[in-house]
Amino acid sequence: MTRSSADIFEESLLEFFAPIRSYLDDPTVTEIMINGPETIFVERQGLIVRAPETFPNVRALVAALRNAAQFVGKSVDAEHPVLEGRLPDGSRLAAVLPPAGPGGPYVAIRRFFKEKLTMEKLVELGALTKDACELLDVLVKSKQNVLIAGGTGSGKTSLLNALSAYVPSDERVVVIEDNQELQIQRSHVVTLEAKPADARGKGEVSIRELFKVTLRMRPDRIIIGEIRGGEALDLIQAMTSGHGGCLSTLHATYPRDSLTRLETMALMSDVELPLVALRTQIASAINVVAQVTRLRDGSRKLSHISEIQGFDTERNAYVIRDLFVRRVLGVDAATGRVESSLEPTGLLPAAYEAITAHGYDLPRCMHDAARSRSAAGS
Repeated sequence: MTRSSADIFEESLLEFFAPIRSYLDDPTVTEIMINGPETIFVERQGLIVRAPETFPNVRALVAALRNAAQFVGKSVDAEHPVLEGRLPDGSRLAAVLPPAGPGGPYVAIRRFFKEKLTMEKLVELGALTKDACELLDVLVKSKQNVLIAGGTGSGKTSLLNALSAYVPSDERVVVIEDNQELQIQRSHVVTLEAKPADARGKGEVSIRELFKVTLRMRPDRIIIGEIRGGEALDLIQAMTSGHGGCLSTLHATYPRDSLTRLETMALMSDVELPLVALRTQIASAINVVAQVTRLRDGSRKLSHISEIQGFDTERNAYVIRDLFVRRVLGVDAATGRVESSLEPTGLLPAAYEAITAHGYDLPRCMHDAARSRSAAGS
């Protein structure tokens, strides 16, 4: 079979990354971090170790990055020292060259599972329980707006990919991303990708522009890969004007932090809105925060499923009700693994009526926990 010029280019690009090629081919590696030509770290199962391999010199590493830039139609040099793009296998690459990164180039390559992660697989891996999985299922199917929050490398994208399987198959899903990473598990999907300006400062297509077009494309669901800026306000306003069932991710450590982060990014838009009005809109728009975290042993877990029930203007605070919370039980002395349990709190969501109206119910454990809580309080 004759190889295409694209295949030959991809193979030659990977040759430039020969020192880390084995890690690019290793499905257990989730991140490759390069701190200059002589220092490489890799992450497996949440644990980071130093690799013995090195690049010959700075020139060799820069040459690899220039070829990666060419692959995605960008340029990287002293005048354009920041590169974001993808490798042929879909891995996400971010790099900073000198002078912006003295001692570099610094590179981070985020690997993604080639097989699609399902909710069942995440349960098998211990990231969440069947009961939490069942709750997320009915929340998505009953068109609650779900925000997945967590720190870097905590598993936000993996959870969003898996959650997309709960979207009814007859719905039209429009996905907006900075860099195409999501693997939406549905067939009727429109994927839109932002585009940076070229070397002459032309041709930029922003997330906000794509979002405005999306509203005219008859979406049943809108999924934004990650909220990073002023598009937060557009999403909030769409959520409060009839576009239910939206999904997105956000960098935040706790459910309450995710809402204040959303405030900050909404304020980055060019629309002036009183803070109280913005907070009221956020509380109305975001129904649920699914919080993911990375424990001390490197394992990625769902730590909270929290419902947003409004904004208390007197207390100047969001009203948040935790439906599931992960409790850390201790550390296994033999393995060093953190032992934890994700449990229902005994509180039922205000969205229960909307859930039953769609023909669904909550997991039995939530009703049992609610009865136990009520009995303990009586």
